[in-house]
Amino acid sequence: MRLYTTIFFLLLFSQITSAQIGGDNVYEFMNLPISARVSALGGNLITVKDDDNALAYGNPAALNPLMHKQITFNSAFYAAGINYGFLGYGFHNNRFNTTFNAGIQYITYGNFVATDETGLQTGEFSASEYVFNIGAGRQYSEELSYGINLKTIYSRLESYNSVGIAADAAVMYADTSTNFTATLLFKNIGTQLTAYTPDNREDVPFEVQAGISKRLRYLPFRFSIIAHNLQRWNIRYDDPNQVEPTSLFDDTPQETNRFVVFTDNFFRHFIFNGELLAGKAENFRLRLGYNHLRRAELNVNNLRSLAGFSTGIGIKVKKFRIDYGLAVYHLAGAVHHFGISTDIGSFRR
Repeated sequence: MRLYTTIFFLLLFSQITSAQIGGDNVYEFMNLPISARVSALGGNLITVKDDDNALAYGNPAALNPLMHKQITFNSAFYAAGINYGFLGYGFHNNRFNTTFNAGIQYITYGNFVATDETGLQTGEFSASEYVFNIGAGRQYSEELSYGINLKTIYSRLESYNSVGIAADAAVMYADTSTNFTATLLFKNIGTQLTAYTPDNREDVPFEVQAGISKRLRYLPFRFSIIAHNLQRWNIRYDDPNQVEPTSLFDDTPQETNRFVVFTDNFFRHFIFNGELLAGKAENFRLRLGYNHLRRAELNVNNLRSLAGFSTGIGIKVKKFRIDYGLAVYHLAGAVHHFGISTDIGSFRR
């Protein structure tokens, strides 16, 4: 299986295309970290299968019986008063040997001042977007699982409305004897059913992801390497700060060294994270993540910052698990993410 995963990576990266991300799709809020745990680990965690029901929204192949009657709520405080969050619930059906989940992802942009073409204030308006998700996942064999998410998307921006549909399909390999996992995910396969304006239909943020995870044998630590945007090679953008004249007497701009460009673009596809699982029952978890794409796009030249880095903790208090994530996006600030989850079935025991 590891050989197949390696071949898959090589095939994807060998397909050189010219494309960039950012501003190309509608419903971009669907790519925001779904939970405080995911936010603390660099914004993506598709390589772990445990009782955290929020992980199933990002990877339906992670659905398993441990998520039965698990309910989770997460909320983040974004820049400019924007708030987004997720509410999810898991349920395992023994008859079909399948675990299901249902969830709502939302984002509210707050209130805005409405003006006419002359700048005269005419009132206020609001904007918000939602995803209603239903997923199912099951074991195919002892090591292989698969799953699918079905999403209905609703967006309201002032008086403009849009409806879309999307689906996630994933397969996951988990070897419990070596604590190694590998995941392949096709995310947001869908379309915009109704556009904000007639004859202006936009693409949903489709993406191919893959990742591996390994828990160390003699240390309670698990690391993950996740590759994203594998459907396209070039995810850099034209940065005027990265060009320079060819000589003192030539004003023709020339991009920096090709090897530097290749290396930078290559690592923009990756997220690295680690999670320390402390305690006999792993009741305390310390997390750290690094997202190179985020740092490359939001770092300020000649000024040091922690843009691209993230951290957080998770603690279990009686029947509740509380998570906190801090993701640094820019010198201007960071995003604080909070989450709480519990097994509602345990209250009847």
